[in-house]
Amino acid sequence: MKRTSGQLILVVITFTVSTLLGVSTLARQADSVSILMPAPFADATAELVRTFNKEHEGRIHLNVIRGPLETESISDLAVSSLLLGDTPFDGLLMDVTWVSKYAKAGWLSPLDDYFTDQDIAALAPGASEGNHAEGALQRWPLTSDIGLLYWRTDLMDEPPRTPQDLETISRTLQASGQVPFGYVWQGRQYEGLSCVFLEIMDGFGGEWYAPQTSAIGLDEPAGTAAATWLQHLIESGISPRAVTNYAESESLQSFKSGESAFMRNWPYAWAELQKDDSPVKGKVGITTMVAESNQRPAATIGSWGLSLLKGSEHPQSTIEAIKYLTNEQSQRYLYTNFGYTPTQAALFNDEQLTRTHPSLVAIGEALPFARARPQTPLYAQMSDVLQRNLSSALTGVTPSSAAMDQAQQSTEQVLIAAGATP
Repeated sequence: MKRTSGQLILVVITFTVSTLLGVSTLARQADSVSILMPAPFADATAELVRTFNKEHEGRIHLNVIRGPLETESISDLAVSSLLLGDTPFDGLLMDVTWVSKYAKAGWLSPLDDYFTDQDIAALAPGASEGNHAEGALQRWPLTSDIGLLYWRTDLMDEPPRTPQDLETISRTLQASGQVPFGYVWQGRQYEGLSCVFLEIMDGFGGEWYAPQTSAIGLDEPAGTAAATWLQHLIESGISPRAVTNYAESESLQSFKSGESAFMRNWPYAWAELQKDDSPVKGKVGITTMVAESNQRPAATIGSWGLSLLKGSEHPQSTIEAIKYLTNEQSQRYLYTNFGYTPTQAALFNDEQLTRTHPSLVAIGEALPFARARPQTPLYAQMSDVLQRNLSSALTGVTPSSAAMDQAQQSTEQVLIAAGATP
């Protein structure tokens, strides 16, 4: 009888302990973390996400929400959810131009407590730009994209350094029938056009906008000269008239097919140009954009980075996911498989990477020339003004000087309306 009672007590104890353990396990369900990304990045990080979830099983489950392809569409989706006050996202992969706006609106949780000064010092020059706003670290870079000039190594011994060099080489190659066009770039009325213009304007010695003084330089000599030169490329036939409808993919297709001697694009294009179906495989070099002989070249920063959204239910777990997606191993994976440029300075000197991917050396040499677009919460409106007026000039509707005068006046109106008097 005593033995039976002892067995019963043991069963009861076992059942109780099992129940308590079950309750404890339920109480420790994995934190569900959601990060919104543009479609290309969501696709590129899919394997990293699977690995992260396997390594963090039972603690954190990362969901990457695959957003639209276009930058503006992603921003619209993110802003719409944030304006509702209860966003379903814990994190957001942000374009560098969004940081000031989102920080000013109070939508981001600063990252200063999660990343050290040593972490920041380890970033490559271009990757370290554009991550701070409102006196705090608001974003951690996933890529360090910059605008680059691609050139055909089989058609010339060295790349052009000045606008005049680019014109001369282009005309020579076109006259000899080696290429139909000299130079392709992003001339469509969208953000890519603003990036192109920034590089040329800086290369002529100008500055689009100085937030510290609210000075606008669009109608200054350098601004007008930059717009005039871009218009001249089209009118002279160095660039095809269709370039006014080109975004990155159209420019890449033209250059990849062998139609042009030069192309302005982002680092990702290198991997595409080296594929087996590329007629220019092994015939391409990378350098900085052309600039006047007495000016420094400029490379527009186009980097994307991860931010923690205010109101996240799992901030610590979100930060853990952000650190995983941006660690050295993940950067190697994203660069070798998708061409996304690393953010850590050490990787640009990594012998294994540079031996198998020599283009990384050229990209690293261009990073010190990285230039951020105007860092202001009003950037979207300012860029829209510039794009519309530039497009008007490039399509021959408005003379370049008049287009830049109008862009100057409209930008001033944007600032005045927002209380930031120029």
